[in-house]
Amino acid sequence: MSSLQQIFAQSSPTATDNSKTHTLLNGALTLFKRKRSHQWQCRFKLANGNWHTASTGTDDLASAKVQSIAIYEATRAKTDAGLAILRKTFRQVALAEIGNMARMMENKTGKRTYRDYTFAINKYLIPFFGAKEIETITVDDLADFESWREAEMGKMPMASTKRNHASAYIRVINYGRESGAVGLNRAIPILNSKGTKSTPRPAFTNEEIEQLRAYFPTWLTSSYTEHTAEMRRLCIAYVEFLLATGIRHGTEALPLRWRHIQWHWMDGKRYVRIWVSGKTGPRYLIARHEVVEVLERLLVWQGLPYKNLTEIIDAKLDKPVFKRPNGDTLSHMPNIFRNLMQKSGLLEDGAGQTRTLYSLRHTYATQSLARGIDIHTLAKQMGTSVGMIERHYSKMTATMAADKLA
Repeated sequence: MSSLQQIFAQSSPTATDNSKTHTLLNGALTLFKRKRSHQWQCRFKLANGNWHTASTGTDDLASAKVQSIAIYEATRAKTDAGLAILRKTFRQVALAEIGNMARMMENKTGKRTYRDYTFAINKYLIPFFGAKEIETITVDDLADFESWREAEMGKMPMASTKRNHASAYIRVINYGRESGAVGLNRAIPILNSKGTKSTPRPAFTNEEIEQLRAYFPTWLTSSYTEHTAEMRRLCIAYVEFLLATGIRHGTEALPLRWRHIQWHWMDGKRYVRIWVSGKTGPRYLIARHEVVEVLERLLVWQGLPYKNLTEIIDAKLDKPVFKRPNGDTLSHMPNIFRNLMQKSGLLEDGAGQTRTLYSLRHTYATQSLARGIDIHTLAKQMGTSVGMIERHYSKMTATMAADKLA
């Protein structure tokens, strides 16, 4: 008997083939139709006892049976491996948890603190983390959140406030795990409720940046496929761009389009001005002059019909900056960058901390402070708060300005 025959042999409608409900796999899987929907839905229980529902994407019963079996098996494989079943943003999961707490309070089974949690989620957690996929939250995101929250509140939050926010955050993460948006094996960093002393972030020294740039040609020529070579070439441009701008990788850099780049004239001098939209809202930043060479190298490599950066700025081209010549954008960049770090011998800093793409942003901050840029200007440039700059980098300023202080 074929696998398809087995599927139909294990399925039974509750009435006839025209029934709106069918069971498969000895009752483990149910096919049904919602009101005002022609497509078949499938429903089954997860290992944690929660129900999982998904659309089969078809109104044909035979196709729906096959598709529902595929969904069931794929979901089981993911749960067995401890992986997330669904991809959801923090906002989606947080709103579901708010609804969950509201129902419990309505049924007199909730706690009074749920009102405080709901306020914290709506006022602070969703505005900051909302658009981010819940599984991808990092330690750096939490550190930036604490600085942003302090700027929003205009003061250091009290211990009770931190505990309340941390508890609300944990509820969202736990609900995400229960609903399949966070894998069982996925470790999500927890928001600090005590405000413990932060540790310096891993950055690059000027000598290490030179070492990295010197290694770029070797890394390129060691590519084992053309696809790998293209991704590495794009990664190199991405690294140089982040070092020249200090913007956040991923959320700010990857959505960047050529039309977001402009010339800014002041006192007869020309500067590259870039419009970015980040977690603290849209802003303009001024890039370092070396970004011109990086961008012009990219437009030539991508085969764009422009001679230089001025022409592409004038054209207001509405295409992504960081893409391959065939139009595909960057993918798996953290993994590609990690390979670069391992191959170049720069994966860890002197304190043994692992470097990530965020280290390029931290490098920009330390280099800017060393050049004498004040923290207020730097905070505006980087789209963060003065408090974050002071907390993570102010200890370095005295050493960096030794020649001015001595």
